Amino acid sequence: MSSDQDFYPHTHEPLLIVISGPSGSGKDTVIEQMEAQGLPFEFVVTATTRPPRADEVYGVDYLFLTKDQFAEMIEKGELLEYAIVYEDFKGVPQEQVRLALNSGKDVVMRLDVQGAKTMRRLAPEALLIFLTAQDEDELVRRLTARKSEDTEGLKLRIATARQELKQIDLFDYVVINRENHLDETLDTIMAIIKAEHARVHHRKVAL
Repeated sequence: MSSDQDFYPHTHEPLLIVISGPSGSGKDTVIEQMEAQGLPFEFVVTATTRPPRADEVYGVDYLFLTKDQFAEMIEKGELLEYAIVYEDFKGVPQEQVRLALNSGKDVVMRLDVQGAKTMRRLAPEALLIFLTAQDEDELVRRLTARKSEDTEGLKLRIATARQELKQIDLFDYVVINRENHLDETLDTIMAIIKAEHARVHHRKVAL
């Protein structure tokens, strides 16, 4: 693995990197692999009121909260952004992001498209990467294969994903996450980040 000095060719000014995209695009898998490789990033964990799936861990995949706990965070102004996603709340803890940026490392967060839109407004200099499948049919196939929702829930996710695909102009880059080509997806994301660090006029995020 290259050193931090090799990774940041021009500047150590940290980037705020948002990995987003519709359900079924592989956001969770990409983030998990980035963490597993020990890359020099700080990862922000999103808070949610939905129950954990069988393989999900508190503090790693999400901060799983009750609706009362989430409401308390809203009242205290502790969330950078929040929204209702598929009938559950999701939000980004504000202090977690600020501490991550103060570490001097790039900060990576996984957001749904609605959250990415809010982040673009709050932090215009954030780097927004849109992750998607090879085509819409592949996206639908992935969502169907997960079997994590009933028929109505699946229809809602597919309909939402189709709308989210229309939001691509909000983003800086699009990365096609092809089936069984995770390494290629990660290489593309890393190339984008390295190129951003080589810019003469670097992004400066203020929150």
